[in-house]
Amino acid sequence: MVIEKDKMVSLTYTLRESDFEGDIVEEVDNTNPLRFLFGTGQMLPNFEGNLLNLKEGDSFKFGLTAEEAYGEKREELVVDIPKHVFEVDGKLDENVCNVGNQVPMADAQGRRLLGVVLNVKNEAVCMDFNHPMAGADLFFAGKILEVKDPSPEELSMYLGDNGCTTCGGHETCGGQC
Repeated sequence: MVIEKDKMVSLTYTLRESDFEGDIVEEVDNTNPLRFLFGTGQMLPNFEGNLLNLKEGDSFKFGLTAEEAYGEKREELVVDIPKHVFEVDGKLDENVCNVGNQVPMADAQGRRLLGVVLNVKNEAVCMDFNHPMAGADLFFAGKILEVKDPSPEELSMYLGDNGCTTCGGHETCGGQC
């Protein structure tokens, strides 16, 4: 069976930064492989594009430029947040506001964001909301362990209760997709 939309894929990989000999950023081995439902937006599109049509037992090795991965670092995503946002009972929460801490937050639309504390200033906390790998070229090498049709449980887990990858919930298609 080949990798295509709506197939369950299990794989191992080593992720390196800068080139195929660069620093190891992440290793995923047989004891806890990466498992995902292909083509449902869980993975970087260019990552999936390099896996399309591979099959169980195939090895892979490819690079993604920063632009193909998480994009370049964007200065507008480095922002000053007023210090009062981080106060608890009128005092700055020093457990949260340490340089280097990753802090979960939400934007004005309620979307979850993860920011890194860069600096604590007099009136603000400077945070970086770029993806941690923004600006980095990524190099993957690995092996496809399994490609299969998803079970009903896997579909529910990866897609939610509606089980529909095409319309997002059977209201539109009446269960036909």
